[in-house]
Amino acid sequence: MTYFTYNGRSSSDFGLHIEKKNVFSAPEYDVEFISIPGRSGDIINPNRRFSNIKVTYTVFLARKNTAALASVLRDIKGWLYSEPDRYHEITDSYDVEYFRYGVISGSLDIEEQLNKVGSFTVTFNCKPFKYSFAGQQTIADGNPRLTVTNPTAFDSKPYIKIYGSGLIRLMVQPEGEGASLWTISEVDECIEIDSELMNCFKDTTLKNDTVTGDGFPMLKPGTTTIACAGNVQRIEVIPRWCCL
Repeated sequence: MTYFTYNGRSSSDFGLHIEKKNVFSAPEYDVEFISIPGRSGDIINPNRRFSNIKVTYTVFLARKNTAALASVLRDIKGWLYSEPDRYHEITDSYDVEYFRYGVISGSLDIEEQLNKVGSFTVTFNCKPFKYSFAGQQTIADGNPRLTVTNPTAFDSKPYIKIYGSGLIRLMVQPEGEGASLWTISEVDECIEIDSELMNCFKDTTLKNDTVTGDGFPMLKPGTTTIACAGNVQRIEVIPRWCCL
């Protein structure tokens, strides 16, 4: 049985099953080519990001009587258009080890398409990367030093939680490269660093003004050492491995 999940519900809950999925192309890399008079070859001006990607499912719905069909179509629209102003987790039975973040995109002409071909399309506007469920697991071994291995070809943006107090120094060093350093002051029990959100906080209180350093920690492909100096009990890392 083929299905997709969105915003905590499965398409199979509504009798919807996937007939076709069209997401085998990679997202576009956002880059600008600048032409200079008298110079052969454009200058590449990268924006250092990938654009969103459209993920479309062609789905079919088991034939029902008119009253039952009208009821389930109302439920489907209510599900897909609930909270349309933020991204939701999307999974499907084609790729069970990964998930995406996306939001419903465009109009949903269910009745017209059903009447013509017996199926209809659902399109999501998705962030460019898909994330492995394995990369959502917490890595920790009860001390202020960890070694993690990124199995993908892309940098990941981890969530790091440091348990300690006072002044703490964080080092992130990919194997064979120089270390990146951050100094965190006034730590009270713990500090959380979210490289995806580009914020440092404790619970719901922002702590960006207590951190100095360049950017946010990234986990490059291969092995990286994460270590802390100061009064630190342990480190926890959710690596968020991702790929295209």
